[in-house]
Amino acid sequence: MIKLQDGPLTLFESALYKTMSAVVETVDAVIIVDPCWLPHEVEEIRQYADNLAGDRSKYVLFTHSDFDHIIGYGAFADAAVIASAALADKPDADKEAILEQIRDFEHSYYLERDYEIAYPTVTHRAEADGQVLNLSEGGTRLTFYQAPGHNNDGIYTVIEPLGLLFAGDYWSDIEFPYIYFSSTEYETSIRKLDTMLANRAITRLIPGHGNSTTDHGEMKRRQESDLAYIAAMRAAVRAGDQAAIDRLIEGCKFPRNMRKFHRGNQTLFERELQISE
Repeated sequence: MIKLQDGPLTLFESALYKTMSAVVETVDAVIIVDPCWLPHEVEEIRQYADNLAGDRSKYVLFTHSDFDHIIGYGAFADAAVIASAALADKPDADKEAILEQIRDFEHSYYLERDYEIAYPTVTHRAEADGQVLNLSEGGTRLTFYQAPGHNNDGIYTVIEPLGLLFAGDYWSDIEFPYIYFSSTEYETSIRKLDTMLANRAITRLIPGHGNSTTDHGEMKRRQESDLAYIAAMRAAVRAGDQAAIDRLIEGCKFPRNMRKFHRGNQTLFERELQISE
C-alpha cells in the first residue's frame, strides 16, 4: 500500500478510489490519518503504526465522517481521536446511517474484520479556524480549519512544524468537487487554501483521494480548477443547459463512476437554485 515515504510521512493508497491514508511520525507522537478501506489494508496501516510508535502516544485524525474515511476506526482502540466538533456532535440518526453504509459495504463483498464497526468517539475536538492542539512538550502541534461543503463536518489539519496539510476530500488531482452539503460553503472552504499558504509553512498538501503535492503552484491550480467547476455548474444549471453540464467532466479518468457524482452535484445545484429563488 505504501505510496510515498518522505521523512516522517508515510502515505498509504487503498486499492479503492485511490483513497489516501497516512502515518506521521513525530518526536512525541504517531498520528494516523483516515485509516481505510479493506480489512487487510487497515491491518497493514495498524501494524506499521504500532511498530513505529513504541512508547509514544498514538492519535487517529479523521478529516470527515464519510464512511470510507472512518471505516478503520475500530482497529485503533488504543489511540486518541482527533476530529471536528461537527463530526463528534452528529445526531445519532446520522451516525447510524453512516454505520449502515459500512455494514452494506461489508456485506456486499463478504468482508470480515477483527474489530467492531463503530462511529468514532472524539477525544480532541476541532471547533474553530486557527485552533491549535499541542500534542506535548515535544513541539508537535496541529492547526485546524473548518471545511464544510463536501459534507458538513470536514476539517483541514496542518501538522506543524512539518507543514503537512491534510485536506480530506478537497483539492484532488483526480476528482472534481464532490459536493454533498453546500456548494457555497465548499467555495468558502477551498478559498481557505490562500489563508493557509499565507500563514502556515505548508510543505505538502495531501488530499483524501489522489496524489499529494509539494508544489504551491499545483495547489493553487487545483483550487482554481475546483472554483471554475462550481461556477460553470452553477451557470449551466441556471441556464438549463444540460449539454454544458455534461461537458464539464469530459476527459475525466473514470467517467463511468464519476458521472453519478456529477449528476449528484447537478441535483444539489438545482435544489440550491430553487431555494434561492
